Amino acid sequence: MKIGKIVSVNYNQFHVKISSEVRGNTISISGTIYYFGNIGSYLKTTNAIGEELICEVISIFDRDYKDATQAFDIEGCRELILKPIGTLVSDKFSLGIGIFPSIYSDVSIVTYQDMEKILKKDSCKKKENTIHKDFYLGKSKNLINYPVHLNIDDFFNIHVAILGNSGSGKSNTIAHILQEIHKKDSHSAIGSRILVFDVNDEYKKAFEGSGTNTNIKVKCYKPNLQKEEGTENNNRPFYLPHYLFTLDEWAAFLMATDATQKPFWNRVLQESCNFYKLATAEESEHNKWINYIKLRINNSLSAILSQSTTDSIMITTAQNMLYSLIQIFEANEKIKMICDEFMLSEAVDALKDACTLNFGLNKGALQVATGVFREGIDMLACEDISTKTKQGFFDWKFLRLASEMVLLEEEAKGNKRIREHTSTMLARLDAFLENDEYSFMKDMPPDSKIQDSTEFQKDLWDFASDESNDTQMVIIDTSELPRDALEILTSVVSRMHFDSRKSLGGKKRQERPIHLVLDEAHRYIKKDTSYIIKENIFEVISREGRKYSMFLVISSQRPSELSETVLSQCGNFIIHRIQNERDMRFVNAILPFFSDDFTLKIKQSTPGEALVFGHCVPMPLHVKIMQANPEPESANCKISEEWFKDSKSNHTSKTQNVF
Repeated sequence: MKIGKIVSVNYNQFHVKISSEVRGNTISISGTIYYFGNIGSYLKTTNAIGEELICEVISIFDRDYKDATQAFDIEGCRELILKPIGTLVSDKFSLGIGIFPSIYSDVSIVTYQDMEKILKKDSCKKKENTIHKDFYLGKSKNLINYPVHLNIDDFFNIHVAILGNSGSGKSNTIAHILQEIHKKDSHSAIGSRILVFDVNDEYKKAFEGSGTNTNIKVKCYKPNLQKEEGTENNNRPFYLPHYLFTLDEWAAFLMATDATQKPFWNRVLQESCNFYKLATAEESEHNKWINYIKLRINNSLSAILSQSTTDSIMITTAQNMLYSLIQIFEANEKIKMICDEFMLSEAVDALKDACTLNFGLNKGALQVATGVFREGIDMLACEDISTKTKQGFFDWKFLRLASEMVLLEEEAKGNKRIREHTSTMLARLDAFLENDEYSFMKDMPPDSKIQDSTEFQKDLWDFASDESNDTQMVIIDTSELPRDALEILTSVVSRMHFDSRKSLGGKKRQERPIHLVLDEAHRYIKKDTSYIIKENIFEVISREGRKYSMFLVISSQRPSELSETVLSQCGNFIIHRIQNERDMRFVNAILPFFSDDFTLKIKQSTPGEALVFGHCVPMPLHVKIMQANPEPESANCKISEEWFKDSKSNHTSKTQNVF
């Protein structure tokens, strides 16, 4: 229906005079009410070749109204300023205007049918054997009350960023979208795999209780979980085995430098594996491992004999090493028992007895004892043991012993400052060994059979023999973890999933796609060098994940702190209210053209409203996101209700500790 004519055409806006026959701000077409007299509403016109030009109202005024003393004339000449958005030709919409309209061109209402053409809304009905192509997001703020549906492929087949200030509705948006996907009444999303890193413990509530579709199978985990917490909150204990870390991840966690500490730690990991194999070896393997230890002792003594310039230095260094070795062997009961079985302690005592000085001279006694010790080594028994073997399972309790062993070997070679060079890293190691905040990386359950990343993922997702019973969503509550533990957890878990996707070939790469929901992503996907893992796995996934059907859904209230690499690879954006100028400038750089008006919409949005743009929509849309049901645990505290409680209804002990 026509509402007026264009009376002025500029490059970036059209001036429209509304017909005097049109009263009010609404028009009814076939029983549907359309609002056109509000900022942001859509209207359309045509150009000389018949193309429909979609425009947005950016200004409304009455030309005849001059001052406050003049009576308002309801039949006065109302006018609009329109901003051109895009062109609709043969049911195909594209942003931008090629040929502009002529003066006096008719302006008419954009109908629901026009919007369906613009948004390419899937017209298939919910029938048996119909695969769902879209999901309901919310209602348009431009074409009031128009339901906005997004194509599932267009939205989820690329990385997504959901940004906005705290309290603007990000958690609700994510919860609603995931609920909507899994509430389909036919062809339920049994093939989905959604992994949520829940930094604020919000999402579990949104997927339990009434209102949640029973078809979705959700597993909720929490690191360092106490038994009573799991019973009360329906959580499972989460474990991240330390022996599944790569060398780079260990080096990052311990803040090891590349030049000195990282090579040192590589040897420590290998020695930890060897100590574990020795402690758990079958009786028939004991001889092989004892000979391996003898070989290591011999190598260290040989280095001391060749490096020392005087007998006193040689004897002092050898004595310190031998005494420390005895302490290492006796620190573990099983290793001590094996050493005693093969009389290793007696052999070491013989070496210590040779560490004597007579008037400052040893007279070759240690060299002779070392030769005797070397003759007792069965080289064939230990030739298949190498510190260069592939890292496997090991007990974290051997890390300290292994690090001391490597330190002694380095000192025997003449590297007297090795303890100084590794002191910071070893202090971090002590924190890991002694701090309960890292229990989830150390204390695996006794019945655990996880030996590699494949078994870890199977255990995490609890895969069933029948694919219809597989877990669709895993939520890991990381709300109580310190920063370094949070970063290592999210990185290692994501890296293992990414490696498993890369190992697939052909069409298998497209099966069972994985979506990582990264809550408060600015905490572990930073753009500065303060991120502990230099090779940020999320930057790798953002660049390469699409090829392996692994995608990111990023949620953050501080987009200016996010990795620019990750954000640049996002193809869909849902931007809630942002008022911080620094964050707004960052978002403005990724907005499509006409960004000045879009910036105002973002700043003025109320909680729950968002600007949606990217591959999922042909043009930016201002949408009121539907409320999730159940809602995530992200509601604001009602201060007045908490301050002014009824003392009768809140009778509790005065000594109760609520903190």
